[in-house]
Amino acid sequence: MKSIHPPHPCVFGDLKAAGWQSKSIKQEIHDNLLDRLAAGDTLFPGLVGYEDTVIPELCTALLAKHDILFMGEKGQAKSRLMRQLADLLDPYIPYIAGSELHEDPFQPITRYGIERIAREGDETPIEWWPRSERYVERLAPGTKFADVIGEIDPGKLAAGTSLSAEESLHFGLIPRMNRGIFAMNEVPELDELVQVGMFNILEERDVQVRGYPVRFDLDIFILFSANPATYNRSGKVIPQLKDRIGSIIRTHYPRERHYGVEIMEQEAGACDEGRFPVRVPLFMKEICEQITIELRRSPYVDHRSGVSARFSIANYRSMVAAARRRCAVLGEAHAIPRISDLGHLHASSMGKLEIDLMSSHQMSEDQILEAAQLEAIKTVFEEYADKHGLEEIADVFGKGVQVQVGSMLPSAEYAERLKRVPPAWEKAFEINPADDPAMRASCVEFVLAGLYAGEKISRTQRHGTITYET
Repeated sequence: MKSIHPPHPCVFGDLKAAGWQSKSIKQEIHDNLLDRLAAGDTLFPGLVGYEDTVIPELCTALLAKHDILFMGEKGQAKSRLMRQLADLLDPYIPYIAGSELHEDPFQPITRYGIERIAREGDETPIEWWPRSERYVERLAPGTKFADVIGEIDPGKLAAGTSLSAEESLHFGLIPRMNRGIFAMNEVPELDELVQVGMFNILEERDVQVRGYPVRFDLDIFILFSANPATYNRSGKVIPQLKDRIGSIIRTHYPRERHYGVEIMEQEAGACDEGRFPVRVPLFMKEICEQITIELRRSPYVDHRSGVSARFSIANYRSMVAAARRRCAVLGEAHAIPRISDLGHLHASSMGKLEIDLMSSHQMSEDQILEAAQLEAIKTVFEEYADKHGLEEIADVFGKGVQVQVGSMLPSAEYAERLKRVPPAWEKAFEINPADDPAMRASCVEFVLAGLYAGEKISRTQRHGTITYET
């Protein structure tokens, strides 16, 4: 098949002469996916941790030419997956000029398209539909039958169009996305009447409006998203619709912490550029992600809703922002986040958790967040710290030594305050050896917080200052 590259205008005869071959949208995606697989291309850039789980299942569903439901908790990239499927479309496809349904000139489906091809033949003008316009997404709540399927247009009737004429119809999103991708987010919130119209389109590939005796053989790829709790347990999705969805792709949260850290960094953006750069040590990134992991395990959080990746991203940005503020106020060359900066995460965490109200022990959101932070610090600290020598550090506090730290304490102050602490403190710097005062301050706070989380020392907090002692 010869290729024609828009925006070159042409007529139907040009397509025939070029050997253009029409494909259904699912065949188009099928063929383009096979080409990318054979070439070893990256299929879904920016999606981390799905290489061995979600993506193979999705490829199988696409090659099977199924309509697809993405099912998973919030923050599992369901919408991103759906939107990236548009990248598997051809850059442009031709359609009959003026057709509201972007009809294939080789297979017109409306009276307008059929009559125009019959009247003008090879001279029928052809327009080009770009890939970027062939995907549309709709949120289920509040969606009406007229929005997605269509309705009789009162304006056209008032203008004299007969009620029995096809021209009296106002098409909804699905007919207008003929030869494109239509995505419905949160399908359990969809009205039952709309669901009936949807399963007819899924099975028969036709649409009828208000009983008007017209059948449009639609060529469309339909996607859905849903939370497993509402899809499987609420009973709001009618069985006929479930039966007609070809494949269900189950998404998940990162199964390894390093994947979560990679997502967090990718979505939060660079923080070590521009004025007052912030450099984040790996252990602080891991603590930030581990907080989210602990909350996903927490018996006090509703697991049916989940804890979104946006939780980690928002907290990471807050941690970086707290360090940058210190850097600007104190006039330091750069900033490195510390454990004390985690005190600012409550503002970015509040409201993002759904508390399990059926839990036998009730805790406030603040208490749940505090417990998750403490457990995250303990988990990461135990992975990093060589226990040999840490007991010696803890024993120092048994002799009455107190160390005060805080998010606004200059980095240089840490060296001064730790002068009376014995050489065992060098264990702290084995975590991330550096002569940078800001890095050493961050390491010291990490060790102190780790000892506290392991119940080796005690801690008091007052007005942004943390005091560690026995």
